[in-house]
Amino acid sequence: MTFQDLLAFAERHLYLSLALVGLTLAILYTEIARLFRGYKALRPAELTGLMNRENALVIDLSASSDFEKGHIAGSKSVQPSQFDPESKLLANARELPVVVVCRNGQGSGDAAKRLKKAGFKNVYWLDGGIGAWQAADLPLVKGRA
Repeated sequence: MTFQDLLAFAERHLYLSLALVGLTLAILYTEIARLFRGYKALRPAELTGLMNRENALVIDLSASSDFEKGHIAGSKSVQPSQFDPESKLLANARELPVVVVCRNGQGSGDAAKRLKKAGFKNVYWLDGGIGAWQAADLPLVKGRA
């Protein structure tokens, strides 16, 4: 396929070509934003390593009932409505690795962003949340922490 063939295709299929350009730009924007957001995504195996090596503080933003049904050993339960980077729980953790976890990995990203803005140095979130943890066949603890 030559460049002339590509131009001819683009002329014949203008909407498809515009959609391709739009999707490409959206992907580029997302990836560049991910690089500069200041916090990192972790897979479950990486989280276990961080907990074992660096004594990471794990904050679980799940609802109380979900937390009691199963949570990562050693994690601390904080309700999303009460999450505050200036709380007593987080006051001494500015230099420690702090990992934010939720059920599916969606809500913890916003909390990680708030921690980074508040001056925390090592901020992470569990990509895929507790669901990814379970999919990796890692254990959960039942009850309150």
